[in-house]
Amino acid sequence: MSTQVFGGAAPTGGHPFLRAVAAISTVAGWCSAAMIVAAVAITCQMIFVRFVLNGSTIWQTEAVIYLMIGATLVGLAYVQRLRGHVNVDLVPLALPPRLRRGFAVTTLSVSILIVGVLLWYGFEFWHFALDRGWRSQTIWGVALWKPYLAIPVGFGLLLLQLVADLFALVKRIDTPFGLEEV
Repeated sequence: MSTQVFGGAAPTGGHPFLRAVAAISTVAGWCSAAMIVAAVAITCQMIFVRFVLNGSTIWQTEAVIYLMIGATLVGLAYVQRLRGHVNVDLVPLALPPRLRRGFAVTTLSVSILIVGVLLWYGFEFWHFALDRGWRSQTIWGVALWKPYLAIPVGFGLLLLQLVADLFALVKRIDTPFGLEEV
């Protein structure tokens, strides 16, 4: 059974690359939080317009949806930096420290590969929407490249944070899965 409770951010060890990535991920987290606050404010405005002023809403629902999706994608790197993603540590706890390190390197490498593929296709999708001039089929008719931009930005930031995590692990600035080597 694990007695270790990990709740801190990824260590930087004073390394300039890791500190820079940590700062970028933190700014992404703030942007994500601002998008959530904006979505809540727009929802409150929408409720006021519909039920107090008895008016109709045009852009609010769509804006809230795009803001929440954008907040989720842009916030990925910040959550990774804080080690907030789901982490099942049953296998790492069962492994000896040397194998645990290899398993962590493998896991991070596969994650980098998968996120890289998502970044590639997300960029392609965003660029396609920009080139074709896609617009939403609503009254508001927002240019879809704007909300779709969250896909390559979010996965790009997550990729950067994952590369920093792998770098910290290889340089022994961080421990595998946040577990102390005993």
